[in-house]
Amino acid sequence: MTFTGAESAYLASQRLGRLATIGPDGSPQVKPVGFRYNPGLGTIDVAGFNMAASQKFRNVRRNGQAALVVDDIASADPWRVRFLEIRGTADAIAAPGGSAGLSDEALIRIHPTPPGSSASATKSPRGNPT
Repeated sequence: MTFTGAESAYLASQRLGRLATIGPDGSPQVKPVGFRYNPGLGTIDVAGFNMAASQKFRNVRRNGQAALVVDDIASADPWRVRFLEIRGTADAIAAPGGSAGLSDEALIRIHPTPPGSSASATKSPRGNPT
């Protein structure tokens, strides 16, 4: 799946998203995370402190599914919220050499699934995140 120019620009302008994964008992786990859009691969890459030891990393490694919501308030008057919900398959990628802590290079890589499938990107109500 590729993002439109407006969607790519919106993703580049944001620093924080909410990552949803499925816990071992089937319940959702949602955490705030830093992310970046990787245009070369068409993926969303989620990284962070001690990623390889996190529950979200283990959740993705176990079931290969994730969703990320990126949102903000564009205007309070009139009220206007912008968002992208990105669903797809995900990989838990270990850091080269198994490093951990501040130098942890492990990441969760989300492969967005095209709209209309069981996992997809959802745009703000007007169809444009900006």
